[in-house]
Amino acid sequence: MKIASLFRIIPLCAVAAVCAARLSADVIEIKNGARIVGTITKITGGSVSISTTFAGDLTVKQSEVTSIQTDQPVAVRLASGTRFDGQIATKDGAIVIAGADGTITTSVAKIAASWEAGGKDPAVAAMERHWKYEAAVDISGTSGNHDQLGTGASFAAKLVSPQDSLDFYTAYNRQVSDGTKSADKFKAGVDYSSNFVERYSWFVRDEGGFDRIMSIKFYDTAAAGGGYDFIKNAIEVLTGRLGLAYRYDGYETPGTPSVNSAAADLEFASDLKMKTWEMVNKVTIVPTFADFKNYIITQDSYWQLPLASSTWKLRMGVSNNYQSIPPKGVKKLDTTYYTRLILDWQ
Repeated sequence: MKIASLFRIIPLCAVAAVCAARLSADVIEIKNGARIVGTITKITGGSVSISTTFAGDLTVKQSEVTSIQTDQPVAVRLASGTRFDGQIATKDGAIVIAGADGTITTSVAKIAASWEAGGKDPAVAAMERHWKYEAAVDISGTSGNHDQLGTGASFAAKLVSPQDSLDFYTAYNRQVSDGTKSADKFKAGVDYSSNFVERYSWFVRDEGGFDRIMSIKFYDTAAAGGGYDFIKNAIEVLTGRLGLAYRYDGYETPGTPSVNSAAADLEFASDLKMKTWEMVNKVTIVPTFADFKNYIITQDSYWQLPLASSTWKLRMGVSNNYQSIPPKGVKKLDTTYYTRLILDWQ
């Protein structure tokens, strides 16, 4: 009898375990009567994000939600600014949050944000300065009718906050085709910008390096000035900057005088971020005051999309360097096409 009873209990325990697993989930109900079961990942910006096993990640307008239930404690910030960590339930149309410090009653509309219990408020974290890093490498080659080898690497470290940005960067690119170098350039620089009003900013920057194909033994451009954000939102940023600069270009070509002059600095930068890709464009024009016909235009445009992991990205782009008065025997325009594997983290 004991053995028979044991065999009856085991299936019942298995059923109970399955039922418990099914009950262990977050639930939201919306005005049309639909009931969505999954894991609530966050509430922010008037939307509730929930991850489900049947439809992936879903986002529901908070104004359409009538009921919220979590199976684990979460952190909640109310519209008044009050933070409370606890488990959410809905009773008689009201939101009840039960935590270690007691219970509070509110409404769906008064929940400003939610995140992982015990974690830092994302709004507070976004206001703090933090480092972001990016490393990139690209290696390409062909053999047969033509032998070609291209290598490139770059690294950037950026200290950012909503008010300012400090960017350190360096990059090297070398291309050899049939034994002849078609690219051999290096650059390193620093750029700082600070928003003193919502759309207005000031900046200082300095960049130096060499470009042996353009016969530049060493160059350095230091600039400072002001900027304005023509477009500035969560999806798109378009910024223009205007300032004064000092430009030095020392050439390898014999008989070519160095450029050593004050200059103007004109820059445009755009960054369009969509859900699955990003498009970036940067243009800089630096004409010298000694001769306005002597100017350099640099341009870099790329399209970037994430790979399997959010920290890995693929970048495809083109960069141009135009020198209005190049050394003798050097073409004015130098163009580079590239495909790079990007690793970024913070």
